[in-house]
Amino acid sequence: MLRKIRLTVAIVFFTLITLLFLDFTGTLHTWFGWMAKIQFLPALLALNVGVVLGLVILTLLLGRVYCSVICPLGVFQDIVSWFSKKSKKNRYRYSPALSWLRYGMLGLFIVALIAGVHSFVALLAPYSSYGRIAGNLFAPIYQWGNNLLAYLAERADSYAFYDTTVWLKSLPTFIIAAITLVALVVLAWRGGRTYCNTICPVGTVLGFLSKYAYLKPVIDADKCINCNLCARNCKASCIDIKNHRIDYSRCVACMDCLDKCKHQALRYTHPVKSKSEPAGQKADESNGSRRAFLASTALAATAVTLKAQEMKVDGGLATIVDKKMPDRKTPILPPGAQGARHFAQHCTACQLCVSVCPNEVLRPSTGLMTLMQPFSSYERGYCRPECTKCADVCPTGAIHPISVAEKSSIQIGHAVWIKQNCIVNTDNVECGKCARHCPTGAITMVPSDPNNPDSLKFPAVDTERCIGCGACENLCPSRPFSAIYVEGHERHRII
Repeated sequence: MLRKIRLTVAIVFFTLITLLFLDFTGTLHTWFGWMAKIQFLPALLALNVGVVLGLVILTLLLGRVYCSVICPLGVFQDIVSWFSKKSKKNRYRYSPALSWLRYGMLGLFIVALIAGVHSFVALLAPYSSYGRIAGNLFAPIYQWGNNLLAYLAERADSYAFYDTTVWLKSLPTFIIAAITLVALVVLAWRGGRTYCNTICPVGTVLGFLSKYAYLKPVIDADKCINCNLCARNCKASCIDIKNHRIDYSRCVACMDCLDKCKHQALRYTHPVKSKSEPAGQKADESNGSRRAFLASTALAATAVTLKAQEMKVDGGLATIVDKKMPDRKTPILPPGAQGARHFAQHCTACQLCVSVCPNEVLRPSTGLMTLMQPFSSYERGYCRPECTKCADVCPTGAIHPISVAEKSSIQIGHAVWIKQNCIVNTDNVECGKCARHCPTGAITMVPSDPNNPDSLKFPAVDTERCIGCGACENLCPSRPFSAIYVEGHERHRII
């Protein structure tokens, strides 16, 4: 019964968290967005003390149920392991813990976190790794399926579905997500929870805490006949049946061993210490616990597109070609990010904000130090003042929640006009599209000849009123580079 309960709750969590990355409408986040915010590392980075304390208490009470129920990457590995059992049953066996690798990876993770090597942190973060897999590999399949339904619905005069754009947001991020998926599938197929118990920093920290859990699977040596069924079905390879011991630092409380035991020799209960435990074993566990405590303490302390080119822009004044991204000196970060330093320190590149952005503005960075972290670019759309979805869904606090009124007053950048690109200058025609569509009225058209009010007008930008939304850049008819583009700000400010 315990295993069935665990499986039911795990499937519900896994399905809903996956849908958070697939739902391009963003409606599910209203109801289930909290599931992303109770993930361990995002809650830690967001300084959400209540969630972190709750997960610690949960682990101290029930063991590593977080890894087998709440963490989507852990549940995904269980799904792969389940399929692997179809080809070969009783495939696992006990193996000693690779403590040097576990705590070594945790140490590297802490060093990278403190040193600001955020791309390495993002690679090891379990929730974010799954988010990139779902957002880059699963989401296109989901969207193609939606577009097929939209096509069929249109033929039936129904508007239940609508087309969405399927596009490659970042090739490096896509490749990293694909490599991560292949590595996880291979490890889970061959060894079950190998990734969780050797590489994952969250698994190492919770593994240390789970050794002191109140409830654990306990082997009754008097009833055990050493049939080895429990050990051969343990995905964590943590049951030493010869010595009737379980390595609780690696046990993820999946309850598979309880289900396989035919002699009721395994119970999920509070263990009673054995008086015959060898002294050397206690010393080894004490030393290992001391090292693990220092490591965990250090961690706790630290196909319809929205192309404007498909329409005749301003009567067809410019050649209809794809826009190219300008060479910005400072990347544009979404409103609520506060600034580049705060954003880089808190973002784990889970891609949730990229998945829900309805304007196709956010995309993963290709820079080495900020690899996979999102930034804004306005070739496909602009950051509409009435949209706050990225801030609503961010689980780490990298993008603080903001209201619509607050967003309209946050300056994330300012517009810069490039005279040689402007069609008023190159084609000697009237335009003014940037001024007409500026939501803050920061752009004014002024005569090109101060002495002749009837001369062609050029845009003049009031940088004190501009919020950097990118409407001017996106809607500018100049191709391939806009005549006006947004330069990002290192620190955002309220205007």
